[in-house]
Amino acid sequence: MTSHERDRFRPAYNRLALGVLVSSGLLLVGCATTATSPAPPSSPATPEASDVPIAEVEEPQRPPAPLPERLSLSIFDCGRIEGTDPTMFGFPPDLRPARDDMFVPCYLIEHPKGRMIFDTGLPAAIARAPEGRTQNGMTMTLERSLVESLRELVDLTPADIDFLALSHMHFDHAGQANDFAASTWLVQRADYESAFGGAPPVAVQPATYSALEQSERVLLDGDHDVFGDGSVLLLSTPGHTPGHQALLVRLPKTGNLVLSGDLYHYPESREHGLVPVFNADRDQTLASMERIEGLLEQTGADLWIEHDPALAESLELAPYAYR
Repeated sequence: MTSHERDRFRPAYNRLALGVLVSSGLLLVGCATTATSPAPPSSPATPEASDVPIAEVEEPQRPPAPLPERLSLSIFDCGRIEGTDPTMFGFPPDLRPARDDMFVPCYLIEHPKGRMIFDTGLPAAIARAPEGRTQNGMTMTLERSLVESLRELVDLTPADIDFLALSHMHFDHAGQANDFAASTWLVQRADYESAFGGAPPVAVQPATYSALEQSERVLLDGDHDVFGDGSVLLLSTPGHTPGHQALLVRLPKTGNLVLSGDLYHYPESREHGLVPVFNADRDQTLASMERIEGLLEQTGADLWIEHDPALAESLELAPYAYR
């Protein structure tokens, strides 16, 4: 993203993102706020009251909530995609990504109040295909299912997962969602209604998440503080799908991280503000990009573009846990 675009993003964030975080009880950066005292009401007895200067009163700074020491984030390899068509992701003919392959992650967040899976990767059936699966010119591979990875790498089963959150309902993010139907599903209302409201949208495979229709769920209409202490926050970022959401995690040692979902697919998508042609709403997508860029600047968070293979190669995968 160019410096000009970042400058354009700042005002929108100040109006939107910071207000959301403060109203959620979160102040992720140390900055004092000021409030203007209202002018006294005018009355016939005191016509000069409107001339009295209004004082600015500095409110006490609200410190960030203490982070739980046992908060951690683990990354699982939930598939690879090769042979993507960059034009589908908004690339003009004269621009190409440095790499057109994609990493498909799943994440485990462990908190003293529970465990949450964020995104479930490609369908587990792909792991049973020796050479993967080819669809629409893309070849998808998966070494092992998320259930197998949880058991073999961190000794957990789906029964140990309290919450499930999906960035959105596309098959490469909700591919193994059915395995976590016993968890409480945290879903934006717009994505829930789109997923179960008739003909499936593009890139959605209802069979991958059909069991969630019977799950205990929390329908969200905006940001959601998962554990109530500001350490794990689902961020409403509609556009790619009607109820797309990113995830902010405040780790005690690693620092603040934002998991992008499909807000961006490639680093070049972010650099040039590219919008995939199959997104549900272009204007919402651009507004969500503005919001997240402002949030990153205000919090100093790192953005992890989920599909970026170069980023994935630089990170430690499970059983390693970021803390």
